[in-house]
Amino acid sequence: MNGMFHSINTAASGLTAQRLRMDVISNNVANATTTRTPSGQPFRRSRVVLRQVDDKIDYQMPFLPKKFQPTIGNGVRVSAIKQDMSALRLVYDPSHPDAYKSGPKKGYVAYPNVNVTTEMVDLIDASRAYEANVQMINHAKSMFNKALEIGRR
Repeated sequence: MNGMFHSINTAASGLTAQRLRMDVISNNVANATTTRTPSGQPFRRSRVVLRQVDDKIDYQMPFLPKKFQPTIGNGVRVSAIKQDMSALRLVYDPSHPDAYKSGPKKGYVAYPNVNVTTEMVDLIDASRAYEANVQMINHAKSMFNKALEIGRR
């Protein structure tokens, strides 16, 4: 029975991971112009790092040599949410309250390293991956229903 729901569990892990990705991307877009966070620094873009779930599944296809046995994944997990440490965007605006007051950057304001276009492309990617996982769950449910119909005959 454990193997029967494996595909749903795998897709569910993808749903959770992609939903978190969409939340992080939304936060990036919302803070695209935040020049001062509670730490006093400009906002930095965050990104989600995903990893394969490392659990082993004992699955063997009969009559296949070991080197041809399929690899079955167990889904995905979020291993970290990291800040993007790429350069901040400098804009000359001496009247801005967060503009540098002295030095070679005098009059410049450090804006977040968030590119809204990149964030929107990432959001579309996460959304499509989420939709693919939903479809996987729907197809698995359909297969289970067909198997039950066959079993009733």
